Amino acid sequence: MADRFKPETKLSQWDALMLESLKAYGWPSDEPISRVQAGNLPTDDSKFHFDYTALTALVNGEASTFEQAVMNGYQIKYNTIRGIHSWVLVALQEEAELILEPENEAVIAHLSEADAQRLASVFSFGWSLSLHEETQDSDRSASYRVAPIRA
Repeated sequence: MADRFKPETKLSQWDALMLESLKAYGWPSDEPISRVQAGNLPTDDSKFHFDYTALTALVNGEASTFEQAVMNGYQIKYNTIRGIHSWVLVALQEEAELILEPENEAVIAHLSEADAQRLASVFSFGWSLSLHEETQDSDRSASYRVAPIRA
């Protein structure tokens, strides 16, 4: 899948996961910005135990970076296979398969085309997204494979 849109704003993998966790609350698009600026943040009870005060530190140092990430999207500075697996869970609410076999590491996720494009837009350099299985479900979702690009 070709990169159609790569935002200029870059976030660390962990900051991206925290931002996606906040977006899952369904707040209006600018509310995460005001909540992070004010330090009015929820307690995370997920398996990740996010400490959102790190985002407050990001806003205090790079407010425009955070605002651009919230409003216009972002690219992750450096992805790991486990980080991509976590991002799919947090951002897309999809439990993906994590394959850690040496030289064949991958994440397999069942996604809509829009979710697949969103996922591809956040990748750092060195990752690819391709159809894993050619068949689509009745809801027009398909199985995608995320893997490091091999030279």
